[in-house]
Amino acid sequence: MKKKIGLYFGTFNPIHVGHLIIANHMVEFSDLEEVWFVVTPHNPFKKKSSLLDDYHRYDMVYEATKEYPKLKPSNIEFKLPQPNYTINTLVHLEEKYPNKYDFALIMGRDNLKSLHKWKNYEVILENYSIYVYPRITEDENIAVLKNHPKIVEVDAPIMEISSTFIRKQFKAGKNIKPLLPLTVWEYLDKMNFYR
Repeated sequence: MKKKIGLYFGTFNPIHVGHLIIANHMVEFSDLEEVWFVVTPHNPFKKKSSLLDDYHRYDMVYEATKEYPKLKPSNIEFKLPQPNYTINTLVHLEEKYPNKYDFALIMGRDNLKSLHKWKNYEVILENYSIYVYPRITEDENIAVLKNHPKIVEVDAPIMEISSTFIRKQFKAGKNIKPLLPLTVWEYLDKMNFYR
């Protein structure tokens, strides 16, 4: 029996408590057995300028997840050609772990509306389940995918914390410590990032 792994892609710039709450909810309240935080070096839809170094972001994910055995950091995309496309990562993972894992994607409901823009999105939908967590924003465009057999809606808590907000407020001198795992806060503070 293959272990079911949820792949939670993101730049995690930085990882925050919202990410952990969603990942933990997925692993505790769905059939996913582990969640891997896939740290993306460069999202094709994001500007690269505001990104911390790949390994600093990976280290923060490691620090945030080390006490949760079902949550794992992954740097699998670091050595893949950039920009990173999910389909390429999935193919690489299947080659690296033949017949060992059953991979699924994890994404916010708001990301479903841009799924049709992803490279080879039809192949992804045909071969992988997508575990979707709720967002406040509703969009009629995703109604088509809502009933797709590969879409699994998980009634997770709604998290409206963003890494962008954290970076901005950190730079402004606000106390955003409660929004971060303590180890991540300490890492940012020590490295003097986002100031």
